[in-house]
Amino acid sequence: MTDFSKAPTSFFVPTTDGDISKTFYAEVLGLELVEDTQFAVVFKLADSELRLSKVSDFKPFPWTVLDFQVDDISVAMKGLRDQGVKFQHYNEMGQDEDGVWVAPGGTTQIAWFKDPDGNVLSVSQRGK
Repeated sequence: MTDFSKAPTSFFVPTTDGDISKTFYAEVLGLELVEDTQFAVVFKLADSELRLSKVSDFKPFPWTVLDFQVDDISVAMKGLRDQGVKFQHYNEMGQDEDGVWVAPGGTTQIAWFKDPDGNVLSVSQRGK
């Protein structure tokens, strides 16, 4: 049987405008562009790839579709804010004034933002 736990992975996120999304993921998030075809814009992610699938229409999910685990959430958020990213505030989550939610147990911190298509992305600092 194939050991899928060791297989390279691809993550698919839809986009209705490949050019705008390509700019956001490359210039704002700093991801390395691999290719741009009529079907997808592809970026390198550590040991995997992110494929922005070009679609004519879709409705973004209201939950996180992609999380970037960072060493320091404050530094990551500042860098994103400097690029014009606005963080989401969800009343029911009990986030702090910066938009950071601390998971039960107090070791994982998460902040959410959206890409140009409205896909919910996040940065997280995992407990140490």
